[in-house]
Parts: sequence; C-alpha cells; structure tokens
Amino acid sequence: MEYKKNDMLTVTIEDMGHDGEGIGKIDGYTVFVKDALIGDTVGAKIIKAKKNYGYARLMEILKPSADRVEPLCPYARQCGGCQIQALSYNKQLEYKQNKILNNLMRIGGFSPEEIHMEPIMGMEKPFHYRNKAQFPVGTDKEGNLVTGFYAGRTHSIISNRRCYLGVEINEKILDIIMEYMTRNHISAYDEAKGKGLVRHVLIRSGFISGELMVCLVINGTKLPYSEQLVKELTKIPGMTSISININREKTNVILGREVKVLWGQEYITDSIGSVSYQISPLSFYQVNPVQTKKLYEKALEFADLKGNETVWDVYCGIGTISLFLAQKAKQVYGVEIVSAAIEDARRNARLNQIENAEFFVGKAEEVLPGFYEEYSRTHPGENARADVIVVDPPRKGCEESVLDTMVKMQPERIVYVSCDSATLARDLRILCDKGYRIDRCVGCDMFPQTVHVETVCLLSRKAQ
Repeated sequence: MEYKKNDMLTVTIEDMGHDGEGIGKIDGYTVFVKDALIGDTVGAKIIKAKKNYGYARLMEILKPSADRVEPLCPYARQCGGCQIQALSYNKQLEYKQNKILNNLMRIGGFSPEEIHMEPIMGMEKPFHYRNKAQFPVGTDKEGNLVTGFYAGRTHSIISNRRCYLGVEINEKILDIIMEYMTRNHISAYDEAKGKGLVRHVLIRSGFISGELMVCLVINGTKLPYSEQLVKELTKIPGMTSISININREKTNVILGREVKVLWGQEYITDSIGSVSYQISPLSFYQVNPVQTKKLYEKALEFADLKGNETVWDVYCGIGTISLFLAQKAKQVYGVEIVSAAIEDARRNARLNQIENAEFFVGKAEEVLPGFYEEYSRTHPGENARADVIVVDPPRKGCEESVLDTMVKMQPERIVYVSCDSATLARDLRILCDKGYRIDRCVGCDMFPQTVHVETVCLLSRKAQ
C-alpha cells in the first residue's frame, strides 16, 4: 500500500535508525518516526511520503515500550541536545552496541566473528557528565532575554537554564548573567539582523580540579559594566577564568579568534589520569572526562607499549592521547591541522614534563606521507617505521592517503578511535584489505542520552 502526506496510521516500532528515530513497517511500507522507541505502538501522521517509505510525526503513544522511561528533562523532546532520553539506559547501550556492529557488518562487510566485539563501556551516572556547555542568548517574542538550547534542527532558543547533561552550577551562572544583562539593559545578539551584543555563554568546568571558566561571546570588543558581572561570578567557589570572546562575523560559528580576560587567567587546568591539561576557551577538549579516561586507558591497553616503541598519533588535537601514550613509549609524534591545538599540545607536554612527544602542524594527509617520503630519501634502504599508530580522526574518517601511508609504515598495531562507526567501517575495510585484521573492538558511551557513540578498535598486522 502507498501512503500520502497527512495520512494517519498506527505502527509498531521494531528498530531505531542512526539518529534515534523509530522504524516500523505496515504492509511492507517503512515508516520513520522521530521520538518513537523500539517496542512502542504509536499513532503517527505522515509528513513526507515516498514510494516505499515515509517520514511521520509522533502524534500519540498508544502502547508504550517496556523500555520507555520518563525523561528527567521536560524539554527532552523539543531540544536538539538529547535524542533518546526517553529510552532506558541499558537499552541505550544495547542500541549503540548494535549500531557499531551493524555498521561494521553492513558498510565494512565484516562478519561478527571478524569483529571481536566486546561489551560497550557505559556510565554509572549517565547525567551531568559534560564539562563544557555553550548556551545561545536571544530574545523571545515578547522581547524578554532568553538562554537555553536550540530546538532540534533549528536556531530558535528553548528557554531552559537547567540542562541535565551539563554540570549543575551552570544554572546559577546563567541566572547571574541574565540578571546582569537585564539590570544593565545589555542586548542579546539577533542572528537575523546581525545586531545586539551577547551571542553565547561558554562554561567549562574541571571535573578533577574543580576550576570554573565563564566566557561570554560578544558581537563587539567591550562588555559594559563587566565589573558588576565579575563581582557576582567570583562569589562562586572554583571560579578561575572570566573572559570575553570577540566574534563580529555574521556566522553560525560560535567562537571568534580573540579572547580578552576580564578576571583571573585565560585557562583552567584539569587532568585525565595522571596527565594535566590547560584548557582555554578555544581549546578542543573531550566533553566527558569520566568516559574519556576509560577510552584512553583502553587505547593505551590496545597499544600494548613496552617502552621502546615509536608511536604516531594522527589527528592528535591538544595531545590528549599523545601524552597518555608518551608515558609508556620511547617516542611519540603527533599531527594536527589546527595550529592553536598544537601550541596547546606542546604547552601540555611541558606542563607534564614529557620530553618524548613531538608535534607537527599540518594536514595528516600531507604530514604523514611527507615525513615518510623525506625519511626514505634521507635514510636509503631504511623504512620510516612506526611500531604503533593511533588515529582519532574527525567524523569524516581518515583520508585515503593517510591510510595508504599508515600501511607503508608497517606498524605492528593500529589503534583506531572513532566518533562515527560508519566512516570507521569504511576505513577498517581498506586497512584489512591491505594486510591488517581486527583483533578487538569496543564501544564507549561518551554521550549518554544522545545517539552518538565512540569506538576503539585494535588492528594487528597479519603475518606475511
């Protein structure tokens, strides 16, 4: 049977897609229903109809799934931040485990026996885990100041200062900022017009250090009456850094390049395991420190370092994994395209008195092959070998030239950390077709209540 727009239907949800949408079938016709969960029977309205499938809006839950729970957050369905808060946590973990496995089988063409999948690493407390939050600031229809999060797939702000993913102090910080803005008639930025001053509030917290950072992103160079704001914010225990970030571009990129300190210092310090990191408003840093420690310890376990290895960390960021590895390796080389991140990496190496880590700025697809060719030219008859290569690429995965060079460098082990199991599957297929095999694979739930999941895989070189 074929359906058309606005048709109402009753469907039982049998599966969930990559974005957490429920998937059901009626007489061979597939329906995708956002906010519906496996096991739900729902009434839904078709909003977009194709020949064999359609997208529908959830209108009512006729029979809830046994795995459906009441979300902590009253805005969970509207907000774009959490996609699966209504699913029990055990079921969230099962969903993510299957997502990784299915991608490796479907996209990578691996059999379950080849994947060696281990149980996913979940969280004991899957709320209040984020050490960083960015809140847009705007006005509602009545002209009142609002802050919160964007509604799913839009730029309209849902007024909500209590997010259950962020740390609890965020709410108090936002209250202080909004009260200060209202009292001093400080305007919020209007995206459509490109006018107004305060665009975003960025808050970072050190989970181990207890240090707090507040940075207001502004469409200007000065924050009026900032001393009043500083006076209130510094009453909060742990406040370490208060700054403004200047972003005068008409863009949806949140941060500009320039940071001005209003009080304290530009960075906070935090640690993962025994390694300390300085984090500025512009630094990339993993947002879930509890799970990051588990992920990095697993990567280190997979690398199986004995102390005499040369290790390459490709797409190294601020050197978070590199410095972890350097404690056990002879020499670590890190590659990253963002020069500010490499400055952070070098500073963090000094901070931890690590001298066996060297960092290169550039595209991985240029630095790695360039290094290999230069070494081969200057060391005739020798191979620019790496004993272990660790990669943690962006969502789009590794460039093919990086994968080719990795294979040429003949590492015994490759540890692949991925935030997208679809591109991971594609890249593992290439590596396994060129002489490697998957030894171990495990998911890490870095982002509970959302559909995102990290994976770490160990690949070994097949005997020639």
